[in-house]
Amino acid sequence: MTKLRYERPIITSLNGGVSNKFGTRSLHEPVSHIDGVSVKEIIAQYGSPVFILSERKIRQTYRDAKRAFTSRYPKVQFAWSYKTNYINAICNIFHQEGSWAEVVSIFEYKKAIANGVPGKNIIFNGPDKTEEDLRTAIENDSLIHIDHLDELYQIIELTGSLKKRPKVAIRVNMDTGIYPMWDRFGFNYENGQAWDAINKIILTDKMDLVGLHCHIGTFMLSPNAYAVAANKLSDLALGLKLHHKKNIEYIDLGGGFASKNTLKGSFLPGSDIIPGFDEYAEAICTTLLNAGFTKDDLPMLILESGRALIDEAGFLAGSVIANKRLSDGRRALVMDMGVNLLFTSFWYDHRISPVEASGHHTENAVIYGPLCMNIDVLRENVTLPPLKKGDQVVVHTVGAYNMTQWMQFISMRPNVVLIDPEGKTHVIRRKETVDDLNKMEEMPSHLKSFKI
Repeated sequence: MTKLRYERPIITSLNGGVSNKFGTRSLHEPVSHIDGVSVKEIIAQYGSPVFILSERKIRQTYRDAKRAFTSRYPKVQFAWSYKTNYINAICNIFHQEGSWAEVVSIFEYKKAIANGVPGKNIIFNGPDKTEEDLRTAIENDSLIHIDHLDELYQIIELTGSLKKRPKVAIRVNMDTGIYPMWDRFGFNYENGQAWDAINKIILTDKMDLVGLHCHIGTFMLSPNAYAVAANKLSDLALGLKLHHKKNIEYIDLGGGFASKNTLKGSFLPGSDIIPGFDEYAEAICTTLLNAGFTKDDLPMLILESGRALIDEAGFLAGSVIANKRLSDGRRALVMDMGVNLLFTSFWYDHRISPVEASGHHTENAVIYGPLCMNIDVLRENVTLPPLKKGDQVVVHTVGAYNMTQWMQFISMRPNVVLIDPEGKTHVIRRKETVDDLNKMEEMPSHLKSFKI
């Protein structure tokens, strides 16, 4: 009998997937198509990396959110948050669906005007509005949400030289049971700052107070916090009616609804724990309906949700540059996309899927970007099948903030492609070139020539 050759034992981890309350599931299923369009064909046509946005998903998500609120409250208006994704084609999808524009800078304001949004349908938020910014908003009949007393006094001064009465609201911050409180912005409810601002506006009689606004935080997991906010804004509105015989036209609950991303450190995937639109709507609308308004005085509800409306419609497709082992034995993948494009990877564990199907073997890996920075990490630990140079992956739920917070650093920003409902692809923002960067620079004459 021939003696068998000795082989050292190998410990192989069982690949049961990620545990959750429903059992186990695999998160490395291949994603070869998005809205019926081949990811490989998109990369072949538009390059790698490439952002991909689904128009069908954007419209579906918006309509789901609108249905959740309009089925519970008679007067609802959405205002698209430009800072979330201000690519013009994306903004116009929301405007076609009936959404107003919500902006936090004159740069975004001018984009909204250029997109064809009427001035009266633009909400101007934010703490940094110059005198010229305010003048522009007043002349266009836009809704100005006042953030601080200096801004309030500046508007009062402007009314002396303008023939129009500004339409304004105040931003209110408050304790909703979520900490840390976002009390940097607006006027505080608990210490009386908000009521003080209201009195100044009403008694100076230089502008029309038409709304009350709050934005209590970001990626809010508690619908009840919105109920608290709605209750406190309603209290201010009813107090205004009682003391000044003035009705508020709208209450703006801001945004902050969570998308289905998974926050770093979360025990369960985001898709299992994130409240749905119906839960947010139930908390907000029930509170407003029970606050004590009469039918004729019921204010319009404005929502400025951004992230929850577009995050799931966005994907980032890219390719493997290198496959290596770190000094501690861990597998590492180097991709052609980094934190310069995926800023949200600093606080989300984005789902990453291979484009092509592979065997059952998987291994934990670190996913690095191409930047010469040690912090360029897309995922500290993710289970994936063995990938080699040239293989492609899709990063999920990246539609919010990555195309506004991205950086031109080491590598330039790529094409952004929209898939329309008929499955046709469109470049909605072309990739940058060196000429794009150089045309913004000026060379002093004494630096134009040199010898090396």
